[in-house]
Amino acid sequence: MGCFVIHFYIFVNTHRNLIMSETASFTLDGNKFEFPVITGTENEKAIDISKLRDQSGYITLDPGFKNTGATKSAITFLDGEKGILKYRGYKIEDLAEKSTFLEVAYLLIFGNLPSKEVLEQFRTDIKKQMMVHEDMKMFFSGFPSKSHPMGQLSCLVGALSAFYPESLNPNQSEEEEYKTIINLLGKMPTIVSWIQKKSLGHPVVYPKKDLGYIDNFMNMIFGEVNCDKIFDEAVLDAMRILLILHADHEQNCSTSTVRIVGSSNANLYASVSAGINALWGPLHGGANQAVIEMLEDIKNDGGDVEKYLAKAKDKNDPFRLMGFGHRVYKNFDPRAKIIKKACDDVLEKLGVEDPVLDIAKGLEKAALSDQYFIDRKLYPNVDFYSGIIYRALGFKSDMFTVLFALGRLPGWIAQWKEMRDNKEPIGRPRQVYTGETDRTYPDDTQR
Repeated sequence: MGCFVIHFYIFVNTHRNLIMSETASFTLDGNKFEFPVITGTENEKAIDISKLRDQSGYITLDPGFKNTGATKSAITFLDGEKGILKYRGYKIEDLAEKSTFLEVAYLLIFGNLPSKEVLEQFRTDIKKQMMVHEDMKMFFSGFPSKSHPMGQLSCLVGALSAFYPESLNPNQSEEEEYKTIINLLGKMPTIVSWIQKKSLGHPVVYPKKDLGYIDNFMNMIFGEVNCDKIFDEAVLDAMRILLILHADHEQNCSTSTVRIVGSSNANLYASVSAGINALWGPLHGGANQAVIEMLEDIKNDGGDVEKYLAKAKDKNDPFRLMGFGHRVYKNFDPRAKIIKKACDDVLEKLGVEDPVLDIAKGLEKAALSDQYFIDRKLYPNVDFYSGIIYRALGFKSDMFTVLFALGRLPGWIAQWKEMRDNKEPIGRPRQVYTGETDRTYPDDTQR
């Protein structure tokens, strides 16, 4: 079998006091193989094994890709141990405090914060594309009355490619690509609002030229054809913050899906539709819906918070608290710290009386003060607070993941665009085959 050993050789540029290059090598069956070490701008290290199979005949096995970097990206950086999240080098805390959602969208997609003039043109271009072709309404008549909103969203976004066939060209010019990006950014909030209205059996509300992106979205969601809706600033600000916090999160399941689908030269609509399907899963974007469903189960069982805290601590009990802890953030979720204040502001402004939200606040208080949760760093995460806010605003729980998708859209677009700009090869993971070998084909009497 041979001996597997890794040696590191480090070369330092003393002038800049930075590590410029390293080499990792391993010895297998007496043969030595060397591979370069890549250092990211935040000092992340990766061994470039892109030529491993060609040189040695071996591949790596990494279920879930937990230790595998599939790309080099300049969009989002996160450090789970330190609780850091940055978009294009800007701290999420600063963006949530100072930026609009469309500013952040522009930043993610094009790399820099826009000037006042550029931002105004960006907003104007998007606003012009918020109307959706009337023929799209026919899709709704084909959806069963109980169909999940995420299934509808995936179909409708994918269908946009039929209405805009020029997007199918894999060699779009920058101008054509920009039009496709603007088109999707403009139509997504309108499509989401149509899904909400269908679930209520209400007529759709069209976008208005005198409203901004978030104002328009909220009016299309909660307004009526004969009456516009006026929203408290705390509500609009909470929605702005939620969309910004969800805008991108590095190479997660749905983002990786968008990139790998796009790597086949699939158009933007098809790639984002695939990302929506990946986000749908309860282990990914469906987590905030799972939070509310858990809270409703607790309420239906009598609402005893202490009982369920004890169940969560019992290793032999299958119950798990949803919305606490995070796979990536080992200390705290920086997004949760930001959205907690917005959550408190919304609940105070709206004065909502809801036993489910009372249970949520009880769980939050206990988790932030109970030593069991403190020791294990099981703090409320962004899914916990976003679920509370969406419920307080009047959204049904099955719409939560759709709202997540609306926020994540700029990140998906940015990742798709970066993949195209970098001319990355088509994604094609390898496998270690574990099936049967060399079986003899039997006739009917032997089966």
